[in-house]
Amino acid sequence: MSTARHLSPLRLAALGTAGLLLAGCSGSADPESASGTSTSTADESSAQTVAAPQTRLALTYDGGVLVLDADTLEVVGDHERDGFLRVNPSGDGRHALVTTEEGFQVLDAGVWTADGESWAGESALTDDVFEADTAGHVVVHGDRTVLFADGTGDITSFATEDLLTSDGLPETQEWTSEAAHHGVAIELEDGTLLSTLGDEEGRTGVRVLDADGTEVARSEECPGVHGEGTVAGEVAVFGCEDGVLVYDGEFTKLSAPDAYGRTGNIFTTEDSPVAFGDYNSDPDAEGYELTAFTLTDTSTDQYQVVAMPEGVAYTFRDLARGPQDEAVILGTDGNVHLFDEGTGELLTSYPVVDAWEGPAEWQDPHPAIKVHDGIAYVTDPAADAVHALDLSTGEVLATGQLDVTPNEIAVVAG
Repeated sequence: MSTARHLSPLRLAALGTAGLLLAGCSGSADPESASGTSTSTADESSAQTVAAPQTRLALTYDGGVLVLDADTLEVVGDHERDGFLRVNPSGDGRHALVTTEEGFQVLDAGVWTADGESWAGESALTDDVFEADTAGHVVVHGDRTVLFADGTGDITSFATEDLLTSDGLPETQEWTSEAAHHGVAIELEDGTLLSTLGDEEGRTGVRVLDADGTEVARSEECPGVHGEGTVAGEVAVFGCEDGVLVYDGEFTKLSAPDAYGRTGNIFTTEDSPVAFGDYNSDPDAEGYELTAFTLTDTSTDQYQVVAMPEGVAYTFRDLARGPQDEAVILGTDGNVHLFDEGTGELLTSYPVVDAWEGPAEWQDPHPAIKVHDGIAYVTDPAADAVHALDLSTGEVLATGQLDVTPNEIAVVAG
C-alpha cells in the first residue's frame, strides 16, 4: 500500500519532462530463478494512454525487483529473481539493466512514448540479457550506453535508443581491456572511448581509444581508479585514491590534500563544469560511512574537499545532483542536505527518514537517494518504505509502504 500527498507546483510542471542517467558497480544473481510471471515484453494490451511520459522507479530487494509509479509510489510490478541484484537506468526512458550472474538483464518498466503519445503498461523482467562475466558499471552518455564486464574487462556499447526499437537486443560494439579488472568506460559523442586500466592486482589509470580503436593517450596517474562522470563540454572526470583525473582532450591530475584521498563515486550534470564526488582520507577506516565530499570545477581546475555537518555521515548510495546542480547528500541524521556546488556552502536540510547507521557490508540495505526533476526518491529500509521529497520545499509528496525491504534504486524517466 502507499499514502500519497498533493503534488507541488514544481512536480506538476515536471510531469511532462524526461531525462536522467547513471551508474553502479558489480553484482550477481541466480540466472535460473526468474519468476514465471515475468514476460519478454511489457503487456501492451493492458496499457493505458496517459497525457505525458510516466516516470517509474526500479527497486531491488532480496528476491527480486519492484517497479513503482513515481508519482503515487504504488507498486505496479514485482519480478522475482534470487541473489544480490543491482539496477541502473539504460538511458532510453523505458528500460533498466539488472545485474545478474548472466550479465545485464533488461527490465522493461512498462512506460514508453511513440508518435507523440504516451502509454503506461505492465512492467516485465525480459529474457534479453547482455551477457557479461561479472557485470559491473553501466554508463549512459550522449546517445550511447556502455557496459563493463569486470570478469573479462570486455566493454560493450550500443545506441541507447536502439533498445527501444530492436526486436531483442540491439546491435553492439565491443572493445577488450588489456586485462580483467573492476573497471568502467565512457564513450564520447565522437566515438572516442575512455576506459580504465588495471588488472587483478589493482587499477592504475585511464586510456583513450579513437573511433577506430587505436590508443591515442593514456594516464597511469590514477591509482585505484573508480567512479566516473562527464561534465559540461564533455569533460570526463575519474576518481582516484589520491585525487581525481580530468580528461578534456588531454589528462590533468588534481591531487587530494591528503596522501590518501580517495574519490570512488562521481556525480555530474551536462550543464555544470563541476564534478561532485565522495571522499575518504583514511585507508584503514572501518565501515562505509564518509564525512567529507569533493567538488571539482573543471573550468578552473579547482579541487576542494568539504566537510559534512558535525556528526553527519553518508555512504556511496547517498549522493545525487539537484535541479540547480546542487550537491545533494542523504545524511545519517535522516536529513537530505543541499550544498552549493561552487562553494560547498550548506544551503538547506530537509528531514525525510529516521537517523541511521552505515551497513556492515556495502551490499546490505541502507538508505539510498536518486533525484529526478527536482524530486528526491529516498529508500527507507528500516521502515520498508520509499519517499518522494520535493527539493524546492522540503515537502514529502508521497510515501510508499512496501512488503519487502528496498535496497538499490534507479529512475526510469519515461
